[in-house]
Amino acid sequence: MDTKIIAIVPSAGLGKRFDPSRRKTFVSINGVPLLICTLKRLHSEALIGEIIPVIRKEDTEQFIDMVKDYHLDKIKRVAPGGPERQDSIYNALKLMEEDGMDIYRNSYVLIHDGVRPYVPEGMIDTLMKEIKDVDGVIPGVPVKDTIKEIDGGGIVASTLNREKVRAVQTPQFFSFSAVKKAYDKAYEDGFYATDDAALVERTGGRVRIIAGSPFNIKVTTPEDLKMVEYLLRKEQSSL
Repeated sequence: MDTKIIAIVPSAGLGKRFDPSRRKTFVSINGVPLLICTLKRLHSEALIGEIIPVIRKEDTEQFIDMVKDYHLDKIKRVAPGGPERQDSIYNALKLMEEDGMDIYRNSYVLIHDGVRPYVPEGMIDTLMKEIKDVDGVIPGVPVKDTIKEIDGGGIVASTLNREKVRAVQTPQFFSFSAVKKAYDKAYEDGFYATDDAALVERTGGRVRIIAGSPFNIKVTTPEDLKMVEYLLRKEQSSL
């Protein structure tokens, strides 16, 4: 059976740290909705066969119209958003499971934040190359500042060796079997984590970190949006 890569794109968050008067995923970047910028980037990757966005129920109709307008043919279905990011991704995995587990036995799942539109060129190829002997591969960047661990009262408990820590990004890349097992176990235990790799790690999966990019910005604040607008505009002008 041919190897498949399915991209899951969680885009159902409320964006609490963003401008509350605007829905972050649909805010415009140089005239194009932020989420569409991200999806177009993934759509252009030859290795990706299908994209499953995860969308809030009340936004689904508007989003489907956007998919048609921008001719995003790799999007054939949409998963419903959940209360937390982890719930949203699990909804997409269960949607895949409905097709039958055998279909995805040799497949890979790429999970990427809908608000990270600047996927570095060549990153997805690197993720695919590096997963040969592990269960997952994720991008990360070195930490420049000193990192301290604190206790519940705000007192420093320890100073971490910053050479041994990384700030982790998406896309995160896993075999379907490893990430589905990890999510099933997390829900069985009622366990939540802030990224997908943490779930794979707790089930014994081996996860490799590759070099990320400082330009792979997650749009969390209006200031982030301005930086991404600049990067995409500069890239477009150089073509």
